[in-house]
Amino acid sequence: MFPVDVWLAYTLACLLLVLSPGPDNLLAIGRGLSQGKAAAVMSGLSSGVGILFHVLTATFGLTLLLQTSTIAFYIVKMIGAAYLIWLGIKVLKSKSLFSLAKAQKQSLKTIFGTGFLSAALNPKPGLFVLAFVPQFVNPELGSVTSQMLVYGGWFALLTAIGFSLMGVFASKLSWWLQNRPKFINGLNVGAGITFVTSGLAVAFMKQRV
Repeated sequence: MFPVDVWLAYTLACLLLVLSPGPDNLLAIGRGLSQGKAAAVMSGLSSGVGILFHVLTATFGLTLLLQTSTIAFYIVKMIGAAYLIWLGIKVLKSKSLFSLAKAQKQSLKTIFGTGFLSAALNPKPGLFVLAFVPQFVNPELGSVTSQMLVYGGWFALLTAIGFSLMGVFASKLSWWLQNRPKFINGLNVGAGITFVTSGLAVAFMKQRV
């Protein structure tokens, strides 16, 4: 059902996507710098679960609804855009996403919730999963639903592992960043702008029929 050559090509494509800069891996990196390895891993896991949410909805039809229902698409799009923009403004104001100073510890539950909502409320990953994963599905090799779930689950797992490792690696760099406050400030500004622009991109995203 899963030819080795197709699986390897799919895995490589997924890894390239995981390594691409975006709001969710920036969250994991920020958690690693400010709150340590456990927070980074939790943030990475939450993003993976968010991707899995999109995989399940794409497989069982909700993402298809977003493609065909203008009202549903608009509602989900605006909620996701508003959340990303709110996160961006919050980061720009507090400049605390990337921080080496002692910060108030957030519970792992709060960290998980933030990461999950960032991924799950953004309709772009769902539409991307619906467009990307089926390219590797072959109806002649078995159940399309099973293949969608396995390929999508693998993408979610790679996302969780990749983002977690980015966050853990960032926590290891804290010693190098101790005397570079301007660099830290630049990271916060860049992260805030990334969140806001991602939110605006979602807000102006057109429905694909």
